[in-house]
Amino acid sequence: MHKKAYLLLADGLLVEGTAIGKIGTTGGEICFNTGMTGYQEIYTDPSYFGQIIVNTTAHIGNYGAMDAEQESVRPMIAGLVVNDFAKEFSRRSATESLQQYLEKTGVVGIADVDTRMLVRYIREHGAMNAIISSELTPDEMRERIKTVPSMDGLELSSRVSVTEPYFVGDPASPIKVAVLDLGIKKSIVENLASRGCYCKVFPAKTPFAEIAAWEPHGYFISNGPGDPAPMDYAIETVKKSLATDKPLFGICLGHQLLALASGLNTYKMHHGHRGLNHPVKNLITGKGEMTSQNHGFSVTEQSISQNPNVEVTHVHLNDNTIMGIRLKDKKAFSVQYHPEASPGPHDSRYLFDQFLEMIREDVSEAVAR
Repeated sequence: MHKKAYLLLADGLLVEGTAIGKIGTTGGEICFNTGMTGYQEIYTDPSYFGQIIVNTTAHIGNYGAMDAEQESVRPMIAGLVVNDFAKEFSRRSATESLQQYLEKTGVVGIADVDTRMLVRYIREHGAMNAIISSELTPDEMRERIKTVPSMDGLELSSRVSVTEPYFVGDPASPIKVAVLDLGIKKSIVENLASRGCYCKVFPAKTPFAEIAAWEPHGYFISNGPGDPAPMDYAIETVKKSLATDKPLFGICLGHQLLALASGLNTYKMHHGHRGLNHPVKNLITGKGEMTSQNHGFSVTEQSISQNPNVEVTHVHLNDNTIMGIRLKDKKAFSVQYHPEASPGPHDSRYLFDQFLEMIREDVSEAVAR
């Protein structure tokens, strides 16, 4: 017999379903992802740390799980909500069922939920805290949810970043990129390394002097979870990186930190952007891109309009939110979405090439001087 589970939202909405994954209790900010595939890549994305994910795709788990599709060493989500949960899988290359994977890695979840209703509810009422339990009563859950911290003002990157530096790529490469790990996805570093970069990945709170001592040719500021505003240590690192006048590229949280380091402001979105089908317009080329996105904070348009040194390069075609910026007096740019596209479309991978070209030009200029 299937064990009953409950999902309780902070505003009181209670949903009954079936327990999946580990039997237990978990809490976090509830949000939804509209991606049709790539559930394991989503679950292991460190940007989701502290969040309960609702998959809008009705059928989850049908192709199992395998280590090759992980974006980090383990699932980073706080919990999982799905509609129809597959107990069996069809893909021969998969090594285990999604249930086995979730159980093994300690993820608490709930299935047999009307996720269409739930997504509409979140879109109307906004992202909020929630709790999933397959062991507590609804009354006990109402008390437990009071202990779940708000994502607004919450610093999380230092909790998912590596504790020691590591290297990726060819040590003989003429291009060295210092990567600040604020919750980086594996495929981002792989995209840099596959383009000829020798990357040294640094823990989130590494002093800038230690990063600069490696003498990199460029700086990369990664994605990650939580609110960027309280991350004074990372904002300071970005400011000092900019002061070197070397090329800098930021993705997602890295984009928000570049904005904050440049005097712009960020804000918490109503329910955020999470999925593989978000349309973005490149204002420089005029071309559209289908993009993979995962963020609950954004850069304020008003603060950009008041800063003549910042140029908007990309906008979201659904709601006109800021998707990319560049600094006019520095070799620095960033995007709010995920050009490594894992999972998702590959329309935006040119941004890695743009970063590398910027570094090559900068190195050539330095040699000429």
